[in-house]
Amino acid sequence: MDCRRCDAVCCRLPVLLQPGDHVPGQFLSRDTHGRAVMARNEEGWCAAIDPYHLRCTIYSQRPAICRQFSMGGDDCRRERQDYLRQADAWALSSPST
Repeated sequence: MDCRRCDAVCCRLPVLLQPGDHVPGQFLSRDTHGRAVMARNEEGWCAAIDPYHLRCTIYSQRPAICRQFSMGGDDCRRERQDYLRQADAWALSSPST
């Protein structure tokens, strides 16, 4: 699996930061419960992702959950399948122009 050929669904998942994570401050945000999370850009992508190359700009400092999420692994494939199902459902429910 190649991330550049994927919709990079993993880069749109919420990333709850753990106490041992040392993410640069400009990429920190808070969720509605006040928990530390990775910030998002205006399109909903992780703010640390370079959108032109689909690469993490803080790879050596990425959160633990990102380190554990393996490309092409079970979680990756499951998230991609869920995303594609939702996209199909949205396409079927949208009126044709």
